[in-house]
Amino acid sequence: MLSASAHSAQSAPQPPRPGQYARVSLSLHGRLMRADHSEHDCIVEAMSPGDVVIACRSIPNNGERIVAYLDHIGRIEGRVFEISPRTFTIAVNATERKRDKLAAQLTWLANKHELGLPEDRRHERRAPTNPMSEIRLDDGRRYPCRIIDLSMSGAAVEIDVRPAFGTMVSLGNMRGRVVRHFQEGIAMEFLTVYTPEQMANMT
Repeated sequence: MLSASAHSAQSAPQPPRPGQYARVSLSLHGRLMRADHSEHDCIVEAMSPGDVVIACRSIPNNGERIVAYLDHIGRIEGRVFEISPRTFTIAVNATERKRDKLAAQLTWLANKHELGLPEDRRHERRAPTNPMSEIRLDDGRRYPCRIIDLSMSGAAVEIDVRPAFGTMVSLGNMRGRVVRHFQEGIAMEFLTVYTPEQMANMT
């Protein structure tokens, strides 16, 4: 299940003022959780550091709180302030530091699309010497897995089960969150960036 750890009682984010942020048109897959805790696949069609236009089969209510995990972006949350028959727009609830990070990510994604750049390689991925490992869930369940590739910030893992998007898992001694499913298994994003030396000792 996606995490709803943020306090819902906190003040709702205000929609950005017209022209406050420039939206980037893009297509990012993700998964969102509505206020009733139901989970749905979604696609982001446009995004700025202040708001996100989301296409989804399940259209929420105006003012509803949304938590989503998006490819390349990670976790975002906010409240719906605009609804159309096919999409809805949320005002992003984020600190200025988080908005600055979003702006940098969106700039990179826009340039990647225009220049035909390969996938993000800020942290080089490699295949571990011993790929066999174990995924552990917080409830104590354990599943054998094979590490397909590994970087300082995340891993792709071949595994028979598919923990829900946003689920906290441990790979060896490295903690992270499930951010994507694919045919062979899952991709996870670590909670911290590990050095190569730490990775060698922790897998």
